[in-house]
Amino acid sequence: MGHLLGHAVRFGPAGDVMAAGEGIETMLSLRCVIPSMPMVAALSAAHLAAILFPATLRRLYIVRDDDPAGDGAVKRLIDRAQMDAIEAMVLSPQCGDFNEDLRNFDINALRAASRIQLAPEDVVRFLSTSVRTSIGDEVSTRP
Repeated sequence: MGHLLGHAVRFGPAGDVMAAGEGIETMLSLRCVIPSMPMVAALSAAHLAAILFPATLRRLYIVRDDDPAGDGAVKRLIDRAQMDAIEAMVLSPQCGDFNEDLRNFDINALRAASRIQLAPEDVVRFLSTSVRTSIGDEVSTRP
């Protein structure tokens, strides 16, 4: 797999706002409700704490797993972000992680739980988008 330290599986191009979490399943679950936000899956708590920040990054959403390793990664990543003048905000699941939330609740509940944890400008930017259905119709979603 190559050198992992500092790197992650990327979903979307880097920008000024990004979400970062441990697992692919966790990040893909969150991406179901915030599909246009760039995200990365670090593959472990240790790798999450060590991800490299894109030069354009101004706000980082740290997608927390509800366990001791996740708590440690969040603390280290917040400290690193602050040293680079990046605003760090934590997104917390209701269960153990966002994949478990998606499996235990429905997508609308996950969207609502995520919405209240985002900065207001990011709600407008990432949750007020139009999406294409499988038959090609464009549907607008509301924040």
